[in-house]
Amino acid sequence: MKSGWTICGGVFDVEHRRQRATELEALSLAADFWEQPEQARAVLQEAARLRQVVSRYERVENECRDVSELLELSGEEELDDLALLTTTLDRDLDELELSTMLCGPDDDKGAILTVHPGAGGSESEDWAGMLLRMFRAFVDKQGWKAEMLDEQPGELAGIKSASIEISGENVYGYLRSEIGVHRLVRISPFDSQSRRHTSFASVFLYPVVEETDTEIVIDPTEIRVDTYRASGAGGQHVNKTDSAIRMTHLPTGIVVQCQNERSQSRNRATAMKMLKSRLLAKQRDEEEQKRAQLEGTKLDNAWGSQIRSYVLHPYNMVKDHRTSVETSDTIGVLGGELMRFVRGFLLDPVLNRPRADK
Repeated sequence: MKSGWTICGGVFDVEHRRQRATELEALSLAADFWEQPEQARAVLQEAARLRQVVSRYERVENECRDVSELLELSGEEELDDLALLTTTLDRDLDELELSTMLCGPDDDKGAILTVHPGAGGSESEDWAGMLLRMFRAFVDKQGWKAEMLDEQPGELAGIKSASIEISGENVYGYLRSEIGVHRLVRISPFDSQSRRHTSFASVFLYPVVEETDTEIVIDPTEIRVDTYRASGAGGQHVNKTDSAIRMTHLPTGIVVQCQNERSQSRNRATAMKMLKSRLLAKQRDEEEQKRAQLEGTKLDNAWGSQIRSYVLHPYNMVKDHRTSVETSDTIGVLGGELMRFVRGFLLDPVLNRPRADK
């Protein structure tokens, strides 16, 4: 295999990444390495990410060599082994290809995913709840972890809004494909005449800002904090104390809220993390708009565009309007089978433009 190929507008160079990982690991052996803990953790995290990609490449390289050797033998006894090896090679090559498409500065981060229903009352709130379950199922399939940060239940069903924090490998990079408006067409369970309805819900995604990330600094005097009594599940305590936090960033008007924890201090800390993530996403969006102006191009506003339709009547079809990836397996998709759409997005050279060079 070649040690480099063009990808994400640049060249994926295995030797460069291997050398960079070695340099970072050498830095970690210095006697004064931990004198600046935040920088030290950042160095170790970068080294681990690089080693992971290099390890995937080496695994695929070894599997290619094994397949080549079996092909040279070309005996009937080796056919079963060859079929197994090629299946494994296809899977690992696909995984490597997707991982190398994660070029954005935040793609390796965790993410905060927020779902909001569109206009339409219970119909849209129910659809937002279905989307939330779909994403949680996808998270489980990927082996990631999800924590509910804030959930406002709908009047009859579904949700008025919900935010979950997702942690795992390359979470933000994979879930960028889900940002935008999701459309549902079905026979409404809330219509006594069983008529067909169209519902909308918006999905937003923000990279999680870790404590070691100094890119976002918030002036405490620019924040207004309101406390209120939490609603929904949580027991008697959550309904009798003002433990929920609503935080407003005055310069931008960004508002976040958290009522997941019974402790006001924990909700405050989580709200601050959510606010930093929102501000980082805003900063990235502004950087992308400036770059588009410099390049003389106009990029689609993925935050507000209708990206995908889920049709349950009069036929079954889920179609991504950006990539034209579609499937009739609506049950599977709503059950968390989203990788075909993630893959279609990441492999599209226009949609998956890196926001900034790493």
